[in-house]
Amino acid sequence: MPALLSRFRVDLLLLLVAATWGSTYLAAKELVTADSVVALLALRMLLAAAVMAAIVAARRGRVSAAELRAGVVLGVILAAVFAFETFGIAHTSATNAGLIISLTIVFTPILESVASGRRLPGRFYLAGATAIVGVALLAGNGAFHPPSLGDLLILGAAIVRAVHVTTMFSLTAAKPMDSLHLTTVQLATCALLFLAVSLVQDDSVPHFIAQLDPASGALFLYLVLACTVFAFLVQTWAVRRTSPTRVSLLLGTEPIWAAIIGITIAHDPVALAGYVGIALILAGTAWGRTIEQRHRLALAGVPRQRRQSAVRISAVRRS
Repeated sequence: MPALLSRFRVDLLLLLVAATWGSTYLAAKELVTADSVVALLALRMLLAAAVMAAIVAARRGRVSAAELRAGVVLGVILAAVFAFETFGIAHTSATNAGLIISLTIVFTPILESVASGRRLPGRFYLAGATAIVGVALLAGNGAFHPPSLGDLLILGAAIVRAVHVTTMFSLTAAKPMDSLHLTTVQLATCALLFLAVSLVQDDSVPHFIAQLDPASGALFLYLVLACTVFAFLVQTWAVRRTSPTRVSLLLGTEPIWAAIIGITIAHDPVALAGYVGIALILAGTAWGRTIEQRHRLALAGVPRQRRQSAVRISAVRRS
């Protein structure tokens, strides 16, 4: 019973992180304008990095040279993810942003297969095509017109996110690193980059702070503490108490939460074709994740019976 309660607590916290990340798009949408993106990101990353650094110091941890080098490289890529994502949010709906970014699940295995030279099953590309058709339907919302600038920027963020995940694996596979240290260096790198750019922007960090009223200030703190610090800490804590697959599956519910929050709270207008697109995105990414996991287990030499059991368990966890 204690083990069951412990697993339930881990799963519940991971689902809370997924829901929190799903709410990020609406929170950022409420705070950001096209002119204030860099200032918002600079302040968000600065505060998040400061909190993470304080936690590292409290643990008396010491960032190694390898963690510093890898963190800086990954931080530059992560900064590009945040820039694409936040500029995109300023030009599209919270629902579209939260669902289009889920295509990272499709792009990451493709990049990994290119880097490793291992071919993915043909069905995976069919699953990816299903999700992409869903994006086209959602972006057009029933009309035959090209995606908006915001939709394309979020699509770019999904691609760069896949680059970030693939690069992280290549940099940390040979020498395991402390996830907390690595995250802190990445956030600090993002903060320095966005602060440097904000110095030449009209909407500086002090100007952005001055424009925050109590409500938007509270929302901004939620974005920093809940959507950034809390989420990274729980993810780091949970991955040591459950399997990476379980973490991936539970955090993979993020687009579902984003759609629920965008439609019910933000009241994003979605036509019938848009709902069909949402269904195709969720189905395509879930199908692609299942195919990729089965393929990865097969390459690792896992017996067929055990492989089928793992896939069945994954399907139950997703539901």
